[in-house]
Amino acid sequence: DTMRRVVRQSKFRHVFGQAVKNDQCYDDIRVSRVTWDSSFCAVNPRFVAIIVDASGGGAFLVLPLHKTGRIDKSYPTVCGHTGPVLDIDWCPHNDQVIASGSEDCTVMVWQIPENGLTLSLTEPVVVLEGHSKRVGIVSWHPTARNVLLSAGCDNAIIIWNVGTGEALINLDDMHVDVIYNVSWNRNGSLICTSSKDKKVRIIDPRKQEIVAEKEKTHEGARPMRAIFLADGNIFTTGFSRMSERQLALWNPKNMEEPIALHEMDTSNGVLLPFYDPDTNIIYLCGKGDSSIRYFEITDESPYVHYLNTFSSKEPQRGMGFMPKRGLDVNKCEIARFFKLHERKCEPIIMTVPRKSDLFQDDLYPDTAGPEAALEAEEWFEGKNADPLLISLKHGYIPGKNRDLKVVKKNILDNKPAANKKSDLINAPKKAADASDTQNEAKLDEILKELKSIKDTITNQDERISKLEQQMAKIAD
Repeated sequence: DTMRRVVRQSKFRHVFGQAVKNDQCYDDIRVSRVTWDSSFCAVNPRFVAIIVDASGGGAFLVLPLHKTGRIDKSYPTVCGHTGPVLDIDWCPHNDQVIASGSEDCTVMVWQIPENGLTLSLTEPVVVLEGHSKRVGIVSWHPTARNVLLSAGCDNAIIIWNVGTGEALINLDDMHVDVIYNVSWNRNGSLICTSSKDKKVRIIDPRKQEIVAEKEKTHEGARPMRAIFLADGNIFTTGFSRMSERQLALWNPKNMEEPIALHEMDTSNGVLLPFYDPDTNIIYLCGKGDSSIRYFEITDESPYVHYLNTFSSKEPQRGMGFMPKRGLDVNKCEIARFFKLHERKCEPIIMTVPRKSDLFQDDLYPDTAGPEAALEAEEWFEGKNADPLLISLKHGYIPGKNRDLKVVKKNILDNKPAANKKSDLINAPKKAADASDTQNEAKLDEILKELKSIKDTITNQDERISKLEQQMAKIAD
């Protein structure tokens, strides 16, 4: 028994990280150099998105995961913002929908074609305007469809119904200083924030009230982070008065003293926490560090258990974190990071060594799937729901994504409310009578024709660029 106390039994003690081979990286990417502490990278089972340097505006790349190797200078981007893009976030309920926040004070929501971009995308599905200063944080609701949070340097948090383009909640009097980050809890009923005033606040956004707060969470002046864990506790990273990096665990019901507080080292990069609720592992990636440290959170003292460090030579400019359903369960992969260098993006695979080829169900409890548990309206009316879970036993097969439809509410329109029900991403269509059916058939025909014309244009585009390349070769 004494022995067991010395060496804690954990199936994650031997988790090891490994960078992929060079030809599996994404090369020749001009990663954004804007000074902002977001992760600059967002990934899902289909795409990796990376904020890049763009002259005269803001842009990000969206690459299908298999598009590894050198990325051509002329590769299309998502480039509708007029100022640098500061943060991007994939919709958890639709792998083709991504939100971006920018220095131009707007939030934009984009629909990416199923196979990626063939032309640059300049037209978002919707532009969300409401912030008076740059928007540095965007974060989708974990369980309700089309609910998006944004936070800006106007110290305001806005929660939008993307399906109608409306700002339904505006928390503009809770923060007196810059908001460093915002995190939803597991069912999206609460958010926690960290701010430059050194406070962590737990907020009920629908009641618009602060449920709990902690002053001087970390005494140092450098940026903090605060995230919700699955059990409702809060994990923070920050700096001590002596500029040592710290991590801490808090119970929101009693914020007086932390459950655990650890000093790490004296590096000055902000520690970005990435959390996996299924394994209760937190991965800490310092901006400008060249390592990823990871810890297991349990309910036994000391509560935050150091597991290991993945080290490399190159510092990281940013980091993407794959949702669980995008991992390879046959290889016992429990996390995959997308590490940004100055000119490339390098996947890093975290694995638990196992001898068996069978599905390891203790590593892969059912995990959050891509279905939304609630519609936006239900959440705004006060309903809560946990994520809808899926099994990874046979791997995750991405389904078809419906297009995001935005039905703007027209305030000047006094027709009955029935016409204003927004058609959300997966809202079922109800055809009423025969004339509707005829119209739908006509619409289908038109859409089919449009699609075939678009395909033709794409093919011609490809042909033109091939011919241009041939010409260039001859000219050389």
